[in-house]
Amino acid sequence: MILPIIGYGDPVLRKVGAEITPEHPNLKETIANMYETMYNASGVGLAAPQVGLALRLFVMDTTPFSDDEDLDAAEQQKMKGFKRTFINAKMIKEDGEEWVFNEGCLSIPDVREDVYRNERITIEYCEEDFVVKTEVFDGLIARVIQHEYDHIEGILFTDKISSLKKRLIQKKLKNILEGKTFQDYRMKFFGKKGR
Repeated sequence: MILPIIGYGDPVLRKVGAEITPEHPNLKETIANMYETMYNASGVGLAAPQVGLALRLFVMDTTPFSDDEDLDAAEQQKMKGFKRTFINAKMIKEDGEEWVFNEGCLSIPDVREDVYRNERITIEYCEEDFVVKTEVFDGLIARVIQHEYDHIEGILFTDKISSLKKRLIQKKLKNILEGKTFQDYRMKFFGKKGR
């Protein structure tokens, strides 16, 4: 089932997600709905707060990046078929050079900004089987994980840009809050009158 994506300004996007137990009601269904919602919106990642759930859960599939001609062949190959569910993720380490990439977010449509992030991460998480694993990721996969991980910590990519850039996008953010934006996927807006 395709869920509405929660727009910028909703308090759920600022909550730190709660841990999930294997007994969590309808977890498999929630995860399936999140993938369906992400694909419907042409996203590569989606976190539970973006569908109104303050949980430590995010999903990603970087396959769309495998056709990105700005990436070298090795990076394109890494992107192809990288699909993963992250439950109760905990960032262990972020290291390596900081590098810039122009990021966007399904909850903040029509806003893209350059964001600096570390090139490599070590993260602990469970997939749907709840077996804890610790893995190291780098490059664009690490970046998508960092972006989605921020969501379960109540952080948005717009928190990581300069105050000047924030001022420049203030009007766009206000429009999103009020639902004055058009995109080809369902959204729910916190400040929309008569919602």
